[in-house]
Amino acid sequence: MRLLVHDYAGHPFQIQLSRELARRGHTVLHAFAGNLQTPRGALSRTVDDAPSFDVREVKMDAAYSAKKYSFVRRRRMEIRYGHEVARLIDDWKPEVVISGNTPTEAQTAIVRACRKQSASFVYWLQDFYSIAVDKLARRKLPIVGAGVGWWYRFLDRKHFAASDAIVVITDDFRPILADLFAVDGDRIHTIPNWGPLADFPTVSRSNDWSREHGLEDRFVFLYTGTLGMKHNPDLLLQLGSQYRQDPNVRIVVISEGIGAEWLLRRCQDEGLTNIAVYPYQPFEQMPSILASGDLLISVLEADAGVFSVPSKVLTYFCAGRAQLAAVPHDNLVTRLIGQAGAGITVDPSDVGAFLEAANLLKGAASQRIEMGQKGRKYAEATFAIDRIASEFEDVFNNSR
Repeated sequence: MRLLVHDYAGHPFQIQLSRELARRGHTVLHAFAGNLQTPRGALSRTVDDAPSFDVREVKMDAAYSAKKYSFVRRRRMEIRYGHEVARLIDDWKPEVVISGNTPTEAQTAIVRACRKQSASFVYWLQDFYSIAVDKLARRKLPIVGAGVGWWYRFLDRKHFAASDAIVVITDDFRPILADLFAVDGDRIHTIPNWGPLADFPTVSRSNDWSREHGLEDRFVFLYTGTLGMKHNPDLLLQLGSQYRQDPNVRIVVISEGIGAEWLLRRCQDEGLTNIAVYPYQPFEQMPSILASGDLLISVLEADAGVFSVPSKVLTYFCAGRAQLAAVPHDNLVTRLIGQAGAGITVDPSDVGAFLEAANLLKGAASQRIEMGQKGRKYAEATFAIDRIASEFEDVFNNSR
């Protein structure tokens, strides 16, 4: 089968799927957007890749990261990006296209190109982009915001209707698709996200990265990934403030963009020196980076509800470290961490509970070790790429 896997963000587990599909004999082109501020996977061919596997970076405006909070400029760039992917579909002529993490108006051109080429289109639904835009537009544009939200929900409804199949990452998305977008349940397939376990061998707490950054003899709270509109960097600031007087504690943040910049400014304003913010690191260093943490942190705003599932939590499972997650009680992450016994979850609006849980786990070394081991066991039992690829193959076959 000739497959185009389009993961706009270029995250680690999606390209793992592409590699596995190519290993099984499919001809696979993995496409992603250039010039994004986001953690990336291993987005280059290696000597171990199947001959039928290739990777293509699709041009995104170089100013995108700087202008993405300007609604008009961002919209224009995303529309142009969608046309670039459509041209790739026209040229490469896949039999099946699966597209995920993609802005709504970019997806429009992709769906049209699939119809033009008679290619099956599979919508890989990682998040409800139109619902997020609706909430943001109503808050920032009181007069026209409702109209903007309606437009994006209308487009999403068209895309879902035009999809030959829809892959959702949690069953929580099914009633939303049915109630808000009138999607027939027969076209919906649930395949949970996973962490790229094969890329995360067990690494010692003492490693080259921890030594290079002076972390070997300190307790490390570690946060990696996006700090954007759905996150609250103030929790990390409060964590630093709580341990201001403890020279043996470091809060390490691997991120870029608006949240990371805000955190750096506030640290300077408040004279906090125990928070270190680093840009995104090469993917091959991530096993050592996560191993350098004693407690791995994730944050998701309360109003995200069930609409967003931070994939960093799944990667944290692979790392075998205890987790502290400030996430909504109805989010899938809360259930996963609880089922695995891999950490503690708290309400993201309860700063006191977050700081109390951080302090509790900091003083409970044996409990942290047990949580980390349980998280790793969960990953080993759940993130088998062979089984996951078979599930996607079933979807592709049924979509044709």
